[in-house]
Amino acid sequence: MQQAKPGDDPQPSYIPAGWIGTFPTPEPYPKSKLLESLPFPGNMDNITSINRMLRAKWPEFSWEVTKGDPSTRMYQMFAPDISRLGYDNKGQVWSIICPQQGIYFPDFGLTLNIEVTVKGTRGWIDEEAPKNELFASDLIIQPTIWFSTDSKESTTWEILQDFNSVCDDMLPLIKAKGIALNSTNVGSTDPIIQVRMGEYPDYPFPERAKHWVDYAWAVAHLGVTIGSIKPTEHLLVDTFNQIVLDLFNLGSGNLLQENNTLIWNLWAGSPELVNQDEWFHHATYWRHSIDVNHRPPEGVGTTIADFDGKPFEIDLAYLGNKMREFLRWISLQLG
Repeated sequence: MQQAKPGDDPQPSYIPAGWIGTFPTPEPYPKSKLLESLPFPGNMDNITSINRMLRAKWPEFSWEVTKGDPSTRMYQMFAPDISRLGYDNKGQVWSIICPQQGIYFPDFGLTLNIEVTVKGTRGWIDEEAPKNELFASDLIIQPTIWFSTDSKESTTWEILQDFNSVCDDMLPLIKAKGIALNSTNVGSTDPIIQVRMGEYPDYPFPERAKHWVDYAWAVAHLGVTIGSIKPTEHLLVDTFNQIVLDLFNLGSGNLLQENNTLIWNLWAGSPELVNQDEWFHHATYWRHSIDVNHRPPEGVGTTIADFDGKPFEIDLAYLGNKMREFLRWISLQLG
């Protein structure tokens, strides 16, 4: 992450009580050898070790609607506060909560959910470090897509449940059985995603996507190359999952288009102390809110727009028609 320069941030940074900061031991940045030597515990395995956090109050994303065509590059801020960095008083990073997003189909009573699920985390942070030595972390992630509904009496949901019986209870109707996508660090075949300081260096973001004036304390970046769907070895389920992914991309401007590059800048507030119970239930709280109210609990993000702010227009009528075609295909499979 890159801290605000003196005079740029009207709200002074502060360090809450309890900071020790003895991890890692001092050595030249980027401390890559130290980072590589750390284990990759599960992202929720060490919640009782987390004392402190940074909230990613402004998660700014960017991608190309048509891969390889820079003129189609879009920008969107996801809902604030879903992403968080959790660490202990010494500075060891134990958990990172990544974004969730939803596309609601009001005519069908369904929400199509996307989460960048973090499977493992390693890293460190030094709250007292100079701006170029604040933070480094690695992630093992898995983009995940699944359906949910706010009404168990929904006719569409009943159709999905019927088809789920035919598909050996393998459809992505809960997160645990969601559509899993492969992903790698941008520009490589390495599945370990690097989160590093500063704004993403290769693609400029518009001024509206920079948040020093909003009292951001730091910014970090990462880039992910989206891969293919992980197969289930069940032909009907794999076909279903591909259609669902296509629907999601229609409704999101190809956010998860295969081989596309998804990049984001995470603009954070100042360090805060952690309520471990709240941390543990944070993602569930968000997911429930999006499922029921179709609005993130801390407010919505921005609409998809190009560099100049021109909104990306999703053809909702076409998307609805594709959804109806999808349901007709399911009906044919059910006989």
